[in-house]
Amino acid sequence: MHTVRVAVTLTAAANAFSGIAALLHWKAILPGMAKADVPETWLTFPIGTLKTAGAAGLLAGLWVPWMGTAAASGLVLFFVCAVYTHIRASDFGAQFWLAIGFLALAAASLRSAPAPWRKRPAGRWARRPEGPESEARK
Repeated sequence: MHTVRVAVTLTAAANAFSGIAALLHWKAILPGMAKADVPETWLTFPIGTLKTAGAAGLLAGLWVPWMGTAAASGLVLFFVCAVYTHIRASDFGAQFWLAIGFLALAAASLRSAPAPWRKRPAGRWARRPEGPESEARK
């Protein structure tokens, strides 16, 4: 579990940095955005806002699991769209590969999120199912 927390925290930190850079219209990212035909006005919303909200959601997900799952799902969707935008503009520069890397980080965070449908190992305090089978064990 410790490794998952470190990985999710690093993913959140990377997205927070990227989102804040977009919100501040950092000069280093402007040429890449222009190359991908992304208007500069989009840096504030949706790009910067969604990235920082995703980072905050990932961090909140360390304590509220469903929030982390929702944030990771949103970031995966965001970066799928980002990769598509770069492909559509035939932009395969550094920001395209950064989008691929961010997509991989978001997908790894989503994969590590707790899900109610995954089987949990039955431990000493595991809840036993109720019903006719449990009556036979008594």
